[in-house]
Amino acid sequence: MSYALLRPLLFALEAETAHRFTLEAFRALTRLGLGPSPRAAPADCARSVMGINFPNPVGLAAGLDKNGEYIDALARLGFGFLEVGTVTPRPQPGNPRPRLFRLPAAKAVINRLGFNNDGVDRLVENVKHAEYRGVLGINIGKNADTPIERAADDYVACLRKVYPHASYVTVNISSPNTRDLRRLQQAGEFDHLLGTLKTEQRRLSDIHGKQVPLAVKIAPDLDAAQIAAIAESLQRHRVEAAVATNTTTARDDVAGLPHGAEAGGLSGAPLTARSTAVTRQLTQALKGGVPVIGAGGIMSGADAQEKIAAGAQLIQLYTGLVYRGPVLVSECVAALCQGAR
Repeated sequence: MSYALLRPLLFALEAETAHRFTLEAFRALTRLGLGPSPRAAPADCARSVMGINFPNPVGLAAGLDKNGEYIDALARLGFGFLEVGTVTPRPQPGNPRPRLFRLPAAKAVINRLGFNNDGVDRLVENVKHAEYRGVLGINIGKNADTPIERAADDYVACLRKVYPHASYVTVNISSPNTRDLRRLQQAGEFDHLLGTLKTEQRRLSDIHGKQVPLAVKIAPDLDAAQIAAIAESLQRHRVEAAVATNTTTARDDVAGLPHGAEAGGLSGAPLTARSTAVTRQLTQALKGGVPVIGAGGIMSGADAQEKIAAGAQLIQLYTGLVYRGPVLVSECVAALCQGAR
């Protein structure tokens, strides 16, 4: 049955319930051998970014599989890479429910989940038991009750535990749903965090005999001066990549819609232009010195092409999957890879 036929049934469920139900059902079908069979990516799809070979440039964004529970099932959808998390050092429940809202008229989602996850130890165990051997990013954050002044401790704790199991690690400092987290994008805080993490990365590289790249995920709600400052710090600290962008706190395009005034981060179609503009500004400021992964509001193959045209080398999907289903993955691959058309 196509996702277009299933979507009304899923949308009849509360959003977070539907999310969990869909993933559990897909995992069960995969274990029974009834899931989709992944196709080999065309040769021209391959990309080399951060020193990693990606079979195609279309990835899964963090947030959909916070605990790495569904890696093998999601790998069958044709992604060139997966990113799981955000994970924190200790388990935490996140914000009270309801905390996830669909806005179908705008093809959007608002979430204030608040880094709900089972903790980094559980995620590592799930990753170790997965059969997937493709490119895996692990997205790390801080616990809600950790003072912002001690945030670096949480990121270091997570980095140490995920380092042996990740193809790359993304540092999430841009979720709007953890109090004060976006302060870490400010110049002094940003420099301190990057310096701390790069020092730890070098230490871990010596211990494990491999270099695991670091990426930093930024917000779409930054002005030109902030983007320029972030770009300068990323280059100075030799961070391997940036992810642009996380969700937005802006509500211009959903004002007056049911749930449009809910607190949290807005994603989906209303984020497309804003995220692409930040991607373009960031890539221009970086002048090719740091690769950018484009995320935010990719609802079609054309949106994926726009992200690449703005300077991104890879893209990531999430909310588009809620509205389009797995067909969005193959559509984006086809749009970005000549041999897939």
